Amino acid sequence: MRRLLLVLCWAWSMLPLFAVENYPYRSDYLWVTVPDHPDWIYRVGEQAKVEVSFYKYGIPRDGVVEYSIGNDMLPSDVTGKVNLRNGRVVIPMGTGKTPGFRDLRLKMRLDGTTYEHHVKVGFSPDRIRPYTQEPADFMSYWQKGIAEMRQFPLSYTREYSKEYSTDKVDCYLIKLQLNREGQSVYGYLLYPKQAKAGSCPVCLCPPGAGIKTIKLMDVQQYYAEQGMIRLAIEIHGLDPRLPAATFDDMSRAFNGQGNGYLTHGIGDRDTYYMKRVYLALVRCMDLLTSLPEWDGRNAAIQGGSQGGALALVGAGLDPRINLCVVNHPALSDMAGYVVPGRTGGYPHFNRIPGFFTVANLKTMQYYDVVNFARHVQAKVCMTWGFNDNVCPPTTSYAVWNVLNGPKESLITPINEHWTSDVTNRDQTHWIMSHLK
Repeated sequence: MRRLLLVLCWAWSMLPLFAVENYPYRSDYLWVTVPDHPDWIYRVGEQAKVEVSFYKYGIPRDGVVEYSIGNDMLPSDVTGKVNLRNGRVVIPMGTGKTPGFRDLRLKMRLDGTTYEHHVKVGFSPDRIRPYTQEPADFMSYWQKGIAEMRQFPLSYTREYSKEYSTDKVDCYLIKLQLNREGQSVYGYLLYPKQAKAGSCPVCLCPPGAGIKTIKLMDVQQYYAEQGMIRLAIEIHGLDPRLPAATFDDMSRAFNGQGNGYLTHGIGDRDTYYMKRVYLALVRCMDLLTSLPEWDGRNAAIQGGSQGGALALVGAGLDPRINLCVVNHPALSDMAGYVVPGRTGGYPHFNRIPGFFTVANLKTMQYYDVVNFARHVQAKVCMTWGFNDNVCPPTTSYAVWNVLNGPKESLITPINEHWTSDVTNRDQTHWIMSHLK
């Protein structure tokens, strides 16, 4: 009972931090799911049980819970019904037959409303290995691409941005040209005010998925307040000052399931949309390390979801990067779905009929994050949650387990596709504490 009260107190205290997550903000109801292993991890063959409780207005409620259980991101293979008594029931989840995650999905109809929830537990996740294999010419292919890119001189414009400047931080809008074809990326470059030559570490922040503007959060300005130069970029060559409605229109026009940028040109490794995006990471680091204020030693990269994927790509391609912070990386073991019963990573190409052709699978090997992770020598700090249905924990472990360099993890089982403000701020401190 004491454990349950502690869980409830924690959950209610965290409500303001969550929008539409496991604990909805300003919600009348609350699910509490407590696996019988405190870390939510079991060995393959070990039986898992989950204590399920439901509260409305803080009062335990009885009812019939329909549940289903399936492998991470895959259809359910077990279904059943149980009765909540005093708002509580224990549901046996069984075991996992192979290393991976099982997902308990819950649904209850009460007072005319259907309430849903889910919780994932892991089975020997330290033994998860990616399906994706590395091509023999993987690194030589990318080294050739970098060399060709650098034949075009580093070229960018810089414009002062009053909107994001403060009494501690100067902000500039950067337009960085990538090649002779005129393709570019935009970014906001944040400087500590009155930064001196040779005094500042640098940090590159690639974006999450989508066609959208660059939104600078307080935590990004915090990097510059702590003495670090930070470059937050977009990847599509779109001026972030365009109206929000324009970004919405472009996203609807060019980012649908069939014509999204993550599928564009994927039949050939040289025409795939993400090639210039991956190379842009190195070009951005060229810019940052050319600044006279750079300390000449420390170059970090940090991002979440697609941004987490790009952080690992950048660290795998660029040996100047010595610190890498990653939240739930996307684009990881994307072809895993071709094996029956196996989970793959975002953007979940299995949802597009007929997508896994020989040509597409070949290209995907050159762009999958697990193959870049194998080459990362920077110190890595990585965090992920188990309840994530965007970048599932199975693929986060596939990445984590192939990292060969120094690494630290923050595993937050309850998290879906988010990190807390505290975690975001702590990642700044991690970078600052690991500077050379």
